[in-house]
Amino acid sequence: MFFLHRRGLRGGLTGTLAVLAALFAILAPQLAMAQGGFKTKAKAALLLDADTGAVYFQHNADQLMPPASISKLVTAAVVFRALKEGRIKLTDEFRMSEHAWRTGGAPSRTSSMFVPINTTATVDDLLKGLIIQSGNDAAICLAEGLSGSEAQFAKSMAEEAKRIGLSKSTFANPSGLYHPDQQMTAREIALLARYLIREYPEYYPIFSQRLFEYSKFKFFNRNPLLALDIGADGLKTGFVRESGYNLVGSAVQGGKRLIVVVMGLATEAERTSEARRLLDWGYRSFAPFTLFEAGETVGSARVWGGESLFVPLTGNGAVRVILPRVPENPRLKAEIVYNGPLKPPVRQGDKVAVLRVITQNNSVNEVPLYAAADVEEGGLVRRGLDSLAYLALGLIPSLKAED
Repeated sequence: MFFLHRRGLRGGLTGTLAVLAALFAILAPQLAMAQGGFKTKAKAALLLDADTGAVYFQHNADQLMPPASISKLVTAAVVFRALKEGRIKLTDEFRMSEHAWRTGGAPSRTSSMFVPINTTATVDDLLKGLIIQSGNDAAICLAEGLSGSEAQFAKSMAEEAKRIGLSKSTFANPSGLYHPDQQMTAREIALLARYLIREYPEYYPIFSQRLFEYSKFKFFNRNPLLALDIGADGLKTGFVRESGYNLVGSAVQGGKRLIVVVMGLATEAERTSEARRLLDWGYRSFAPFTLFEAGETVGSARVWGGESLFVPLTGNGAVRVILPRVPENPRLKAEIVYNGPLKPPVRQGDKVAVLRVITQNNSVNEVPLYAAADVEEGGLVRRGLDSLAYLALGLIPSLKAED
């Protein structure tokens, strides 16, 4: 069955909408193709539709874990921003300090680009060493070149993560070498990957580059998905003993891009197979569906003290979601979620809510909803009646005086 209700984030505004039967009649025949669910060996995992943001699969997706070298994606994001803003150029050269060399270079016996101590390398080469070879020396050299020290650069990483919307992640270094304060979640890693793909198309091809030659060395991309015939073109692997084997990857098949994150696997082979299995399952098991046509009313949101009690809601064009191809009687729940009641004036076209659709397998779609009409502020009588109604229900909204 398909359940749809609306609720304000402050609670109390819940009701069943009359469109349920029509929606079920539309969706049921389209959702008839049976596909099984997915179980993973990963300690945490997430599969994301890069275009819509729909979550196909999640398992412990909000659990903080050491990301290892996957945190180099945040280092890359900081460098990409500096390039985009013109603060540095790809041809600029940074010096490999003794600290960077000892901590992440040849003496460290960790993944390294092997830049000699006290010599320089271009930002372009350091970025390729960071992404393709996962060089810890490249990460530290970039951090020192941009911010002066690892500690200062970690602050820039935190600021960049916050700007992207990664609210739980914490950083202590640019390389991902183990530190108890270096923590990320599978969900935020996927959101970071999606951000890099969309925000920096000019630099994203580095993630699919199979070979990087530097000095006398030939470095082959450590992402095992690139060698598979699955349309993979990024992003990064990572390993520390404290978390196990991690991977964030992206692939495009039939014009659809998916992003996969698996964390905490026991071996490299298991990491590769779990990521591939999850991608294969996602492409096989989901399909797009139109819930509402352009201009069709999805539901309504309560307005406090307005000329109208409710404002109708529509999508920006047709409301489309990605849903699993499931056997008989698909069980879906949909919520119209907003921070309500809304306060007038509400203008047509204002983004005021989201339609959240959750399947029985916990895949999630969130589609923005917009006011379909203007609602002006009502008179004193209307505001007074609304105040009495909400006071009786214990739902008086927090209203701030405006100058």
